[in-house]
Amino acid sequence: MADQLYLSLWFPNFRLASLPEKLTGVLQQFARVSGNNRVAVASALPLGFNESPVFQRIFVNDDRSQESDDSLAQNAVAEATEQLHDDMAYEFEVKWQLWFPEAAAGDFESTWRLQPATVKVTGFGPEFDDASYEQNGHIRIDFGLDTPFVQDESELDEDGTKRLQQNIEKLLAFTLSVEKHCGISSRLLWTESGEPLAEKLIARLQRVN
Repeated sequence: MADQLYLSLWFPNFRLASLPEKLTGVLQQFARVSGNNRVAVASALPLGFNESPVFQRIFVNDDRSQESDDSLAQNAVAEATEQLHDDMAYEFEVKWQLWFPEAAAGDFESTWRLQPATVKVTGFGPEFDDASYEQNGHIRIDFGLDTPFVQDESELDEDGTKRLQQNIEKLLAFTLSVEKHCGISSRLLWTESGEPLAEKLIARLQRVN
């Protein structure tokens, strides 16, 4: 069953004033792995996740807008965090390319294609959502459903196994890059159900090898 996948990051001696710098650093590591240095959406959320954003900017990242620097990570973060508050969270949507199976009509085998997948990078003020940073991290990365990394419902052939492994390698490359370059004190890769992702990945790869 598909499960929501997160990476939580904590920083030593964290202060709210350092949040923009930390967010920019994480987004830059994402850009290194994904090849995409543009933010799609930047938002500032007050009080809790059920509240409407007090700031939101949707960037148009097409060929016509590549000359603009507004959607570059450091600029999008600076704009969204211009007013830092203890009870706010700052969320940035970015995209990377992952392999997904695409079954053609009448075919028993899937064709795997690279498709954009949304990742949300959120930095939390210490009072946002009743200090939920204690569980979520000072910064939390939401990868969406774990399907691209597990593919529980698919029978994988040689090509499918290769594509699944490439997705996993991208996820691990980003996680390790953040650990190496962002000065974190701890990290946790976790799923909403609480089922350990590492065990799911190992079990899945054992079934296809």
